[in-house]
Amino acid sequence: MDPKPIDMDKLATIIDAHRDRKWSLIPMLQEIQETFGYVPPEAIEPVAEALQMYPSQVQGVVTFYAGFSLKPKGRCVLRVCRGTACHVKGSRSILRYIQKDLDLEEGETSEDYQFTLETVACLGACFLAPTMMVNRDYYGKLNPTKVTSVLGQYRKTSEGDPKV
Repeated sequence: MDPKPIDMDKLATIIDAHRDRKWSLIPMLQEIQETFGYVPPEAIEPVAEALQMYPSQVQGVVTFYAGFSLKPKGRCVLRVCRGTACHVKGSRSILRYIQKDLDLEEGETSEDYQFTLETVACLGACFLAPTMMVNRDYYGKLNPTKVTSVLGQYRKTSEGDPKV
């Protein structure tokens, strides 16, 4: 399933709001990503032109920061912690369980753009190990039953927010 085409008018509006202010590169990229769910590769040149930069400079910023993505992500981005505390408490088996359940490998997005699976070095919630995040929500003390429950909550919704 291919991502839907980006709305070039929306992109132009965002770029125009930040034009000619090099300091606003990161806020502009953040706004683009928030609007489209990623930084579309076709946005690199217009952004560079508006800020009087080289496209390679813009590309360098996008690829340097983990918060930016050049590929569309799912509505639900799952981040499984691989930190020491989580590793010791079984995050590897949690990751394998999620991979099998969603039929995804690390860094992949489901064809319906519902889920993206990522791993991170640390989520900073060691006391909840093993831990994962779905979008901005933390889930800890994970086991297969709890993971099934969490994934089920996100499967029930089209917006990516769990039903509580």
